[in-house]
Amino acid sequence: MDTQVHASLPVANATLKDPVCGMSVTEQSEHQQKYAMRTYYFCSSKCLGKFNIEPEKYVHPSAAASEPQTFSVSSMYTCPMHPEIRQDHPGSCPKCGMTLEPVLPELEADESPELRDFQRRFWWTLPLTVIAFILAMFGERLGWMEMAVQSWVEMFISIPIVLWSGWPFFTRGWQSVVNRNPNMWTLIGLGTGAAFIYSVVATIVPQVFPASFISMGRVAVYFEAAAVIISLTLLGQVLELKARSQTSAAIKSLLGLAPKTARRIAADGKEEDIPLSNVHVGDLLRIRPGEKVPVDGVITEGGSAVDESMLTGEPMPVTKRAGDKVIGATLNTSGALVMRSERVGSATMLSQIVQMVAQAQRSKAPMQRMADVVAGYFVMTVILIAMLTFFGWGFFGPEPRWVFGLINAVSVLIIACPCALGLATPMSIMVATGRGATQGVLFRDATAIENLRKVDTLIVDKTGTLTEGKPAFDKVIPNQGYQEDEVLRLAASLDQGSEHPLADAIVRAARERQLVLDKPENFNSESGIGVRGLLGGRELALGNTVLMQQLGVPVESLLSQAETLRAVGASVMYLAVNKQLAGLLAVSDPVKQSTPEALATLKASGIRLIMATGDGLTTAKAVGSRLGIDEVFGEVKPQDKLILVERLQKEGRVVAMAGDGINDAPALAKADVGIAMGTGTDVAMNSAQITLVKGDLRGISVARSLSDATVRNMKQNLLFAFLYNAMGIPVAAGLLYPITGWLLSPLIAALAMSLSSVSVISNALRLNWPNWQKH
Repeated sequence: MDTQVHASLPVANATLKDPVCGMSVTEQSEHQQKYAMRTYYFCSSKCLGKFNIEPEKYVHPSAAASEPQTFSVSSMYTCPMHPEIRQDHPGSCPKCGMTLEPVLPELEADESPELRDFQRRFWWTLPLTVIAFILAMFGERLGWMEMAVQSWVEMFISIPIVLWSGWPFFTRGWQSVVNRNPNMWTLIGLGTGAAFIYSVVATIVPQVFPASFISMGRVAVYFEAAAVIISLTLLGQVLELKARSQTSAAIKSLLGLAPKTARRIAADGKEEDIPLSNVHVGDLLRIRPGEKVPVDGVITEGGSAVDESMLTGEPMPVTKRAGDKVIGATLNTSGALVMRSERVGSATMLSQIVQMVAQAQRSKAPMQRMADVVAGYFVMTVILIAMLTFFGWGFFGPEPRWVFGLINAVSVLIIACPCALGLATPMSIMVATGRGATQGVLFRDATAIENLRKVDTLIVDKTGTLTEGKPAFDKVIPNQGYQEDEVLRLAASLDQGSEHPLADAIVRAARERQLVLDKPENFNSESGIGVRGLLGGRELALGNTVLMQQLGVPVESLLSQAETLRAVGASVMYLAVNKQLAGLLAVSDPVKQSTPEALATLKASGIRLIMATGDGLTTAKAVGSRLGIDEVFGEVKPQDKLILVERLQKEGRVVAMAGDGINDAPALAKADVGIAMGTGTDVAMNSAQITLVKGDLRGISVARSLSDATVRNMKQNLLFAFLYNAMGIPVAAGLLYPITGWLLSPLIAALAMSLSSVSVISNALRLNWPNWQKH
C-alpha cells in the first residue's frame, strides 16, 4: 500500500505523485499534509482539501474500494417496457418477463450474459430439435425402428431441449403466475409443458389411452412440437436481445465523444496529461490544435476556431478568444488554447445531454399492442376452458372419462398455443422493416412503425435536415475595377493555407472553375476573423467586418449586398487588396433539392410543421419563409428542443422529431417518433427510432404509408390467430361430441396450430408485394 503514497524522502526534488489526482509533484509543493507519520504532497489546495476529508480513502485506496458502495444510477437495471421496475442487479421483469437492462450503459460494456446463455442453449440443442422433427415427420416412412421404440427415442432427445433449453421459459412462466401477471411466457410454458407431459405419459403408459388414439403402433406423441416451439422461441430471444443491445448505442456514442485525458498546467508552469476524471473546477488546461476540449470552461489564452458541430449540429466552426466559453468534447481545429475548467463530471453539457437522452428513453411509455391488451384475458380464458374440459369430461363423460378429460384438455392447450398470436405482430414488423430498408427507411423497433401513422406534428431541425449541412460556395460580388473570377482566384489562393471549412468551400469553387491558384507568402490567420498574406507583391486580406475595420478598409460600397445575403442565411467575407475593398464572397448551407417537395407532401397530408434550430433567428426565418414553414424557433439549445416536444405532447399532439445532430438527441428520444438523417451523426441515429438513409425527408411519407399498411396487416394477422383459436378450442374441448361424436386429438390440434402460423406468415409476406400500400 505504501508504494502509492508519498513520504518524506531524503532525495531533493524527487518526483512524487499527488495521492488524490495522481499528478506529478515535488517536495517543493506548498500544499503538504502529515498523516500517520508520513508527509503527502499535493498539486493544489483542492486536492489537499479532499485528502483532509477522507485521508484513508487515498492512503489505502484498495481498502476504500472494498467498502460497500451505494448503487448509483449507472448500476441500476430497469425494464424497457416497464420503466418503473428498477433493481440493483440483472434479472427479469416481474411483469412481462423481459430481461432488465442498465439504466446508463457503460462505454466498454461486455456482451449480455443472458444473450450468451441463450445462444449456447439454442445452438447446443438445435441438432436435437432437427432430429426430433425429422423422426416425427418421416420416421414411419424411413422405417428405422418400431414406432413404439421411436416414441422413447423422441422422448430422450427432447428431454434436454425442454428441461434445459426451455427451463428459463418455464421459470418466467411460473413467475408470471406467482406475480399474477399472465403474459407470453405463461402461454409458452403451458403450451410446451402440456405437449411434453402428455407425450411422456403417452410414451411411458400408453395403455391408459383409448384405442382410437393409437396410430401406427403407438399413441401419437408431440415431442417435436414442444422442441420446435422452444427452439424458435430461443431464436427469437437471441434476435431480440441483439436488437435491444443497440438501444444503448446513442448513450455509448455520446460517452465516446469525451476525451480520455486532459493536459493540466500546474502552478509552477509544468504540464502533465491526467485522466479526465481528475480534472477539477478551476484547473488550467492546455488544448493543442486537433485536440478535443476536455470539459466546459472559459478561454484564458489564445484564439482558435472550435468545431462544435458534434454538439450543436451547426456546420460553421465558432471563433473563440480569451473570455469566450467552450464546451467539453468540441474540437479545437487550429490555434492553441488555454482554458480554465468551470464545469466537470456530471455538470458538463455533454453529461447533461447523456442524462436527457437516458431520461427521455426511459420515460417513453410502452405502447400496448392489441395482442398485449388481450393476452392476460386470453391466457386465463384458455386455462379456464382447459380445466372445465378436464373436469367436465371426468365427471360427466363416457368411459374412460378421465382419460378423455386429459386428452381434450391437452388438445385445448395445444391448439391455443401462442405461436400464431406470438407471430402476428413480429412477422408483420419483420417484413415491413425489410421493405422499408429497400426504400431507404430504417425502423429501429415496432413502436415506431405503429406510432408513425398517428403523428400530426413534425419538428424539423434546419442544418443537415432541411439543408445539406455543409458549407457551399454561394456567389462572389466584385467591387468596381474587379471581375468575379479575379476576386474568387485571389481569395482562393489566399485560403489555401487555411483549414477553415468556409475556406475549403471557396478553394473548391475556384478549382471547379479551373482557376489557376498561386501560393501566398507570409500567410497569417487572424484568430478566426480572417486570413492575411502576400500574393504577387500585393497585400491581401480575407475575412469578416471586424478584420476590415482593424485594417481600415471601408466596406460601405457592398454593405447592402452583404446584408441581403446574410438575411438568407449566408456567411459573408470581404476581400481587400492593398487595404482597398475588392469584393465579397458568400458561403451558405444550401437547402436540399428534395426538401420543398417533401414538406409540400407532408403539409398536404395534414402534418403541422415546426422548425427548431440552433442557428440564428434571422437565418432560420429566412429558410422557413422560403420553404413555407410558419412556425420557426431559432437559437434553441438541446434542452429547448426537448421542452418544445414535451409542451406539444401535453397539448395532446403526437409529435415526430426529425434531426441529424447530437443536439437533437434528447428531443429525438423524447418524441413519439424520432427520425434521424442517415447523413448525420451516429448519436442522432442511435437516439431515433427511424433513420432516413439518404437524409431525404421524402422518406417520411414513404414511412407513413408503410406504417398504415403494416398496422392494417397486423390487425389481419391477429384476426386470423384469434379466429383459429375461436374455432378450434370449442372442438378441442369436445363440445361437438354429443352431436357429431367428434373429438379433436392433439395431432389435429397441432395441425390447426401450424395452419394458423402459416396463415399469419403468408399474410405478412403480402407486404412485399409491389402494391403493398393497398394491403
